[in-house]
Amino acid sequence: MATVELNAQNFSDTINNNDFVIVDFWAPWCGPCRSFAPVYEELSEQHPDIVFAKVNTEDQQELAGHFQIRSIPTLMLFREQVILYSEAGALPKQAMQQLITEAKAVDMQEVHKSLNEQNSQA
Repeated sequence: MATVELNAQNFSDTINNNDFVIVDFWAPWCGPCRSFAPVYEELSEQHPDIVFAKVNTEDQQELAGHFQIRSIPTLMLFREQVILYSEAGALPKQAMQQLITEAKAVDMQEVHKSLNEQNSQA
């Protein structure tokens, strides 16, 4: 599956209707973003069970602001609408593959239980 372009109109639907989404916040003028793009695209082909999405921070400034994107590229990994990973910087292919493997291994029942407990105490 190729990467999906996200914007303010389709962002929520994409996150809410897919169990596993990785979002790359990038900009056309960003050298590291352009260098990372082929790795990201290649991994999207290797993992058809994951939605690989991109947000152009130049075109989607409001969306980037909502997630407090201060540096690009920034990768954000969602599983079942929960952000499991959010960091600036392009990852080498091997590190990105490791991140995906670790994220797939997360017990989401435990994550949701923990979040529910935190929310009930707030």
